[in-house]
Order: sequence, then structure tokens, then C-alpha cells
Amino acid sequence: MRDALVAAAFRLFLERGYEQTTVDDIVALAGVGRRSFFRYFPSKEDVVFPDHERCLADMTAFLAASGTDHEPVRRVCDAARLVLLMYAENPSFSVQRYRLTKRVPGLRAYELSVVWRYERALAEYLRDRFTGRPDGNLRADVIAAAVVAAHNNALRSWLRSDGRGDASTTVDHALGYVQAAFGTTPKAPAAPISPAVPAAPAPPADEPPKDEDVVVVVSRRGAPLWRVVQEIETTLGRDRTPPE
Repeated sequence: MRDALVAAAFRLFLERGYEQTTVDDIVALAGVGRRSFFRYFPSKEDVVFPDHERCLADMTAFLAASGTDHEPVRRVCDAARLVLLMYAENPSFSVQRYRLTKRVPGLRAYELSVVWRYERALAEYLRDRFTGRPDGNLRADVIAAAVVAAHNNALRSWLRSDGRGDASTTVDHALGYVQAAFGTTPKAPAAPISPAVPAAPAPPADEPPKDEDVVVVVSRRGAPLWRVVQEIETTLGRDRTPPE
């Protein structure tokens, strides 16, 4: 019944347009009553996104099942891949929905609200993992936004290609930037110091040790990761003194 309602709705959306199609039109084509429609979908908008509630529940359960041995950034990247799998299950439907959403501002706004719920789920998991760390909540929110931005950038690229190619490769490439920027890897043990090697000389008294530069970049929430990296590179390039 649920699949029949979705199929009827999209057939009418493509033939008549989203705004011109009513719930009565959908149930008439599906051969059911209005009560059956609202048993599955609270509104006409929800029939366009029939699988997001299930996917959000799967993501929440996946994060809840995480152990302390899971690296947090890798874990939220893996959680985002669950959304990709949902889209890749039915590429033709996903492409149809993408095209429809682009044409209807109301659906675009609805989609943004769904994306925000995914981001909130990722951030809540990270906030719990970063409890007690300096700027733990800030770090959690920044990483969650970066994961969503990277995933959506790659996903839209795949949808614009009409679902051709391997979506997993595209998304993995994008999420790799997030893991490289924010993830942690085990550090190699320090090499033992040989007694025969003299200690490095202390800097002269008139040459104080150089302080490390700290660069803070403020970026809009949800900005593409490439733009954030570009801002960082621009800032570093402006502050550096070219070698003589």
C-alpha cells in the first residue's frame, strides 16, 4: 500500500506538477481512501520523502550501538554512508525526487529540515563522545556540519549525473576530506634517543623561540568543505612571509 501510494503520487507529480496534485488525486489513482494515505504519510510532502524516517532511525541506532573503541569521526562518516545506501537502493526514484525537489521551493525547504535532523543526530553522538574536552560541543557541531556538507556535495554530484557511476566512490572521496581534517590516527611511538646523539643546542639568548601561528576561520554552517579549506589556504598564504 505504501509503495503504491508513492508510485501514484510521483506519476501524478510528473504528469500534472506537484502543486496541481492533491491528496485526493493520489488516493484516487492508487484506489484507496484518504484515511489509508494519512496512515502512512502525515502530509503530501512526506510522500516525496518516504524513506527518510526509516533511514534516520537506522542512523540513530547505528550511532547508539557504537563502542568506545570506535573512532568518532570515522563512525559519523560511516553513519552518513547509510543515507547514501538509501539513495542508491533506487537510483531512478532518487533522481526523480532530486529533479522534483529542485523545482518546488516548498519541497526544498522540507528537505533542508530533514538534512538538519541528520546533522543533529551526528552532532549529539559527537557531543557525547567529546564530553570533557576543550570546545567539545563546538568541535562536535563543526564536524557534524562538515560530514553533512561533504556527503551532500558528493550525493548531488551523483544525482546530477542521473545516478550513473559508483556513488559510494564519490561519497567516500568527499568524506575522506573530513576524516583527514578532523579524524585521529594512532601516533607512532617516538624513536629512542641514542646517547651518542648530542642534544639540540638551545636558541641564542637574543633569538627567542618562534611562536606557532594560530589561524581561526569563521565559516557559514553548511558551507561546502572545499570552501572552508580554500579560506584556510587563503589566510595562511596571506600571513606567510615568502622565503628569501
